[in-house]
Amino acid sequence: MILIVNKRLLSGRFKGISLWPFVILQDKRLKKDEFFLNHEKIHLRQQLELLVLFFYVWYAIEFFVRYIDCRDGMLAYRNISFEREAYRREHDLSYLKNRPLWAFRKFL
Repeated sequence: MILIVNKRLLSGRFKGISLWPFVILQDKRLKKDEFFLNHEKIHLRQQLELLVLFFYVWYAIEFFVRYIDCRDGMLAYRNISFEREAYRREHDLSYLKNRPLWAFRKFL
């Protein structure tokens, strides 16, 4: 995981984004936020499992489908299976040690 701090690359809604192998942070203080970093590490693992490119394709398609369903961008984002897994497990700092392969499927 390579951390980059650059608030200009992110919109005001998001504190960070994982773009394998990078995690772009809006604020340098986030480097010390264990739960935030765990959330982003979960995304990095998801990206590796889907060979990076397929992660982004799946993410975009799932966002589009969920947006059509609810017509709310933030709600659609929060309900993407990758995000649901990361948000639900971000406080479990040992989650990645025992996480099964393709665990995000449980959150579809």
